[in-house]
Amino acid sequence: MELNSMASSPSWWRSLFSPSRNPVTVHCFKRLQEYANLKLVTSSQEKKALASLKEMEKIIGYKFKEKSLLQQAFTHSSYQESESYERLEYVGDSILNFLISKQQFFMYPNLSPGSLTALRAANVDTEKLARVAVKYNFHKYLRHENPMLSKQIQVFIKAIEKYPFHSYGLIDAPKTLADVVESTIGAIYVDSNSSIDTTWEVAKNLLEPMITPEMLQQNPVRKLNELCHKKKLKVRFRDKWLKEGIYEVIIDNKLKGKGVYKAKKEIALNRAAEDACNNILNSTSESLK
Repeated sequence: MELNSMASSPSWWRSLFSPSRNPVTVHCFKRLQEYANLKLVTSSQEKKALASLKEMEKIIGYKFKEKSLLQQAFTHSSYQESESYERLEYVGDSILNFLISKQQFFMYPNLSPGSLTALRAANVDTEKLARVAVKYNFHKYLRHENPMLSKQIQVFIKAIEKYPFHSYGLIDAPKTLADVVESTIGAIYVDSNSSIDTTWEVAKNLLEPMITPEMLQQNPVRKLNELCHKKKLKVRFRDKWLKEGIYEVIIDNKLKGKGVYKAKKEIALNRAAEDACNNILNSTSESLK
């Protein structure tokens, strides 16, 4: 059959556009439908993402000129479709340390460098910043594809109920939460054309309440060593963490403290030291009665 006669044949046209008769047409229509559905989903996702950005701006208290910076600040490395927050976190970490150092230098003129360093560390460490993230629900806007991270965040949220301001090493804070706070501060610094004043205005509000010298406590291990030195007690740690996730504190050959945390050795050690401190202080109080 010649081409012209094929084109003029009604049956040929019907076979061309009838899915039941032409497998090629079936495939084409299917792909067109998939593309249309994809466009609808993409449009819906874009609207949702834009709404989330506006919500985050309201929470943070800063309106971004470059919205992509804010989106990047909340993108974990496990999320494959966009650049992660790691570069912004790098900037935010440095800026935040500088801003806190500057504020404390002028606020506490009588504090020694060592005390200022300890105070700064308490206000910018992983747990403190992770608490900021939870307080402002940053974790709800975090883009990631890591199921374990979601579980870790929920465990942390539950754990901080016991400690109003800081646990000083007794609970395990997900580093990702702290990273997001730093990346947000880094994004503001970049978006504001490197404005220290603008960045500090936002960061200061996020970090409130700040830990003051009066609130500052020692790490449990250091606190235990100083307490034992003062009371002339012999202290040693028994490491069972590798097999059992446990640390024990032996004082004058007696078990005085125990800490359990299988996920992180440092937490188990700190918990054992804290437990020992409490037991020593309780024993001292009872002996004075």
